Amino acid sequence: MTNLLLRQSSLPDLCPVTAAVEELAHAGGIEERGAIFTRREVVEFILDLVGYTDDRPLHKLTLLEPSFGDGDFLLPAIDRLLNAWTSSNLTGDPLGTLHHCIRAVELHRDTFNCTHAAVVARLIERGVATRTAQAIADTWLVHGDFLLTKLPSAFDVVVGNPPYVRQEMIPAALLAEYRSRYATMYDRADLYIPFIERSLELLMPGGALGFICADRWMKNRYGGPLRALVANGYHLKVYVDMTDTPAFHAEVAAYPAVTVITREKAGVTRLAYRPAIDRTTLANLANALNAKKLPTEESGDVRELAGVTAGAEPWILESSDQLAIVRRLERDFPAMEEADCKVGIGVATGADQAFIGPFDALDVEDDRKEPLVMTRDILRGVVEWRGYGVINPFADKGGLVDLADYPRLKHYLETHKDKIARRHCAKKAPGNWYRTIDRIAPSLTRKPKLLIPDIKGEAHIVYEEGRLYPHHNLYYVTSDKWDLRALQAVLLSAVARLFVATYSTRMRGGFLRFQAQYLRRIRVPRWEDVPEALRGELKRAAETQDISACNRAAFKLYGLSEEESAALGGNGD
Repeated sequence: MTNLLLRQSSLPDLCPVTAAVEELAHAGGIEERGAIFTRREVVEFILDLVGYTDDRPLHKLTLLEPSFGDGDFLLPAIDRLLNAWTSSNLTGDPLGTLHHCIRAVELHRDTFNCTHAAVVARLIERGVATRTAQAIADTWLVHGDFLLTKLPSAFDVVVGNPPYVRQEMIPAALLAEYRSRYATMYDRADLYIPFIERSLELLMPGGALGFICADRWMKNRYGGPLRALVANGYHLKVYVDMTDTPAFHAEVAAYPAVTVITREKAGVTRLAYRPAIDRTTLANLANALNAKKLPTEESGDVRELAGVTAGAEPWILESSDQLAIVRRLERDFPAMEEADCKVGIGVATGADQAFIGPFDALDVEDDRKEPLVMTRDILRGVVEWRGYGVINPFADKGGLVDLADYPRLKHYLETHKDKIARRHCAKKAPGNWYRTIDRIAPSLTRKPKLLIPDIKGEAHIVYEEGRLYPHHNLYYVTSDKWDLRALQAVLLSAVARLFVATYSTRMRGGFLRFQAQYLRRIRVPRWEDVPEALRGELKRAAETQDISACNRAAFKLYGLSEEESAALGGNGD
């Protein structure tokens, strides 16, 4: 699949959607098309997982490959089909026997032609007459846009590596058409999302989809409609985390997973994590994942987890004992904001070079700037302010200040107007050209708060006493009821990390994203329900930055059992 920007004028006689598809069919290199090439060992693994093995009568099954590219999945599938056909000792015309077995779609014209030739050659090598091989390939391979092309109504197996393409790379007319057809094309969904939707809809009852693709949709906002689709009519049978494994021929920045989803009643999900990429290991892993009963000797490599899919909710793919803790705490305690702990994010200006600078050097009226705290100010776990500030163009009662009332601010902003006015928000509302993207409320500066950087390996929660305004790369927590030092201990504990790890998308190197949407999922008691002695223990643990003490106090706060404490790494000692 390819996705360069459309030059519609080059195809003036076609409707916009047709022109977009035609343009994409002839344009773009590998990266622009979202094409990632999968290693043969991984392809064989996925074919094993979906049951497309040559010891079965594959000539009676139908297989779909929705974006076949250079044939990474298609050619191994053909090899298995031909092996099964040969071993069945079937007689007669191979065209009549095999023509219905495969449908494979590719949009990029040059790629389609090259792989078509490779399929014909593969059939000829296996003894199929040239004319028959050509006819079979013509039937199997479809040139077109998978999301728009008419196909047979049901398949036993769908396999592949769908294209990973951001929405902004898709021509507007084509994106609108996709949105009209696919309910999962939601928010910032990448192209592989509707690919999964259509592939699932093309499965016959009992059929299996096996894809390797980015796992972001399993927890991110844009994946909600697709998660709901899976929960309402399918079974998430297998999940294999492939992050940091050499699953592809080239290193990629994605976070891939192998997912098998079947069209049958939901049940337990089998999970495995980051297997070695060699044929023997993956073959043994596939056997364990497909076994009717999980072999005890494989229990270290494969886990079973019930209740992974729950409507549009993010999928929890952690261990069953940790999942049980999350579910119990969600039942027994309110979410952060229900317990009067507000979560927010710092100010985004859209032009930091203009709006941010050394506080004393910002030549504006004193009430038009706020001292700013940034990630670099809290690297060592405490605030070490480097002296930066941010311009505040907002009036206390709402709206922007009148620059005529602030001559120094007016001069400063006009001096930097070339940087400020070219922002999107300034072009959209030229009369408000000097606003920051986010409104600045000076009352937040004076409010004590906990500061949390976005991406960290472990929780990094810093207390700020109420002198600084947070920058946009920092999340903050405030509360009018909770003692923030006590809350700091809770957020530094393994319990808070469990919630973030459960719902957050994990980054390379095991880093977690401590974003507002995940912080809000943390459960905490209401402050009035915390015993006095435990309040003091929590505060002392935070003030001394003793993580073990934070864990001990937090485990008491939540009433964790010995088994639950062990699942989170013990009692903190």
